[in-house]
Amino acid sequence: MTEQRVQQIYQSIEPLRQQIINHELYTSVKSLDDLKIFMEYHVFAVWDFMSLLKVLQINLTCTTVPWFPVGNGTTRYLINEIVAGEESDLDHEGNRKSHFELYLEAMQQCGADTTKITAFLEVMKQTGDFEQAFEAANVAPAIRDFINTTFEVVNSGKPYLQSAVFTFGREDLIPEMFISIVKDIEQTFPESVSIYKYYLERHIEVDGDHHSHLALDMTSNLCGESDSNWEEAQQAVIQALQQRINLWDGALNEIRNRN
Repeated sequence: MTEQRVQQIYQSIEPLRQQIINHELYTSVKSLDDLKIFMEYHVFAVWDFMSLLKVLQINLTCTTVPWFPVGNGTTRYLINEIVAGEESDLDHEGNRKSHFELYLEAMQQCGADTTKITAFLEVMKQTGDFEQAFEAANVAPAIRDFINTTFEVVNSGKPYLQSAVFTFGREDLIPEMFISIVKDIEQTFPESVSIYKYYLERHIEVDGDHHSHLALDMTSNLCGESDSNWEEAQQAVIQALQQRINLWDGALNEIRNRN
């Protein structure tokens, strides 16, 4: 039943995945200025991915004291391994930093605007209020909707939903073809996108088949034999992918409006 349910999710989301993989946004990024706009949108997805990952770590491992063994050892290994990579990976100079911090550095190198994400995070640290943070940073509606959808899952209290969105809705969604676009831009601006190219290449390197298989096993174990769990998970994944399309649409529209 489990394998059948996994295949059912894959079939249901394939049209949305194809829309993401073949999105017009990629071929519309033709200049450094276009890339900056894309990054100013994408950085919010890089940030909220961490909360999705961390809530899985909280729910599927013991993060309190006194310590007790929680859940499945393979699942604990998966989550802790990915958290370690995302929070403290090697940058292009061999220094330890999170992928989010590396992304910010890449934005700064190419001259992308980091004031919105910085203002957003500052207000979030002070208040924990998303609406205040959105207003303070003047966040685009597509970004706002994307983050709200992610945090509906984060705050759901349902690890099987969180795992399904993590497994089917967040990994491997920037196609490798985007690296070729960045490489083309790098030929013209070699001192501007080298860090971003490293980020993309590193992300593909660390998100290999090993993590994918473990994530599938994790979702299968959490959904179990419950039809309602699988159906709810499928709808959450569909919603997450649709929000990714909407996020890409927002970036594409801004690129078109500026050109």
